[in-house]
Amino acid sequence: MAIKRRNKVSAEFSMSSLTDIIFLLLIFFMLTATFIRIQNVELPESDSKTVASTSVAVTIDKDGKYFLNAEEISSAALERAVKREIDKAQGEGEATVTIVAEVGVPFEKVSKVMSIASNLKVRAIIATQPSKG
Repeated sequence: MAIKRRNKVSAEFSMSSLTDIIFLLLIFFMLTATFIRIQNVELPESDSKTVASTSVAVTIDKDGKYFLNAEEISSAALERAVKREIDKAQGEGEATVTIVAEVGVPFEKVSKVMSIASNLKVRAIIATQPSKG
């Protein structure tokens, strides 16, 4: 009488290791994400779909006040403070200045921040909200 061997391959997959990996990836991305505080202001509308990372956020409100990462700063100290924040961000990769200008802010104020970014040789983007129509 011949003895038959069972050489059946198991097609089961252990899900416990997969959930561990997903949990570790979630923790990694949460710890490495940069959180920039931006004040709640009414932004101009745009059809642009471009999304860019933000290293430094400069907010300009209707009263002409400047805020660097949600902290108020004077117009005279703005360039030095932006340079300091850019130097911090350069170690983490490419730096970007996001200009958050409230609706009704004179373009001269926005232009000043753009020229600061240009002098520091970093990219500047203007934050907008999606158009409703």
